[in-house]
Amino acid sequence: MDNNIKKHLHDIDESIDSIENYLGQERNFNTYINCKMLRRAVERELEIIGEAMNKIDKIMPDIFLSSKKQIIGMRNRVIHAYDKIDNEIIWGIIVRHLPILKEEIKKLLCE
Repeated sequence: MDNNIKKHLHDIDESIDSIENYLGQERNFNTYINCKMLRRAVERELEIIGEAMNKIDKIMPDIFLSSKKQIIGMRNRVIHAYDKIDNEIIWGIIVRHLPILKEEIKKLLCE
């Protein structure tokens, strides 16, 4: 596997770990909504994940990442349409997509 791909995979893995650390074990949506700093930190990590996925897609589009389009789309929305961010959609990505993505990234890094 190309070293650039590995770097981007590590970046994604690190950002997922950061989001998990920011949210803690509770993962409480109300806590998330009521803390602007937490929301902004998570949004920044999603930007990094989306950008890394976009770069991977350009280098090697056949790498399967199940939520690639949704996360790249969210990255674009966070960057270009910050005033239209839907916290429930972000929360859905955190709860539904990131755990699966984390497993996919770990498998790819072990190859």
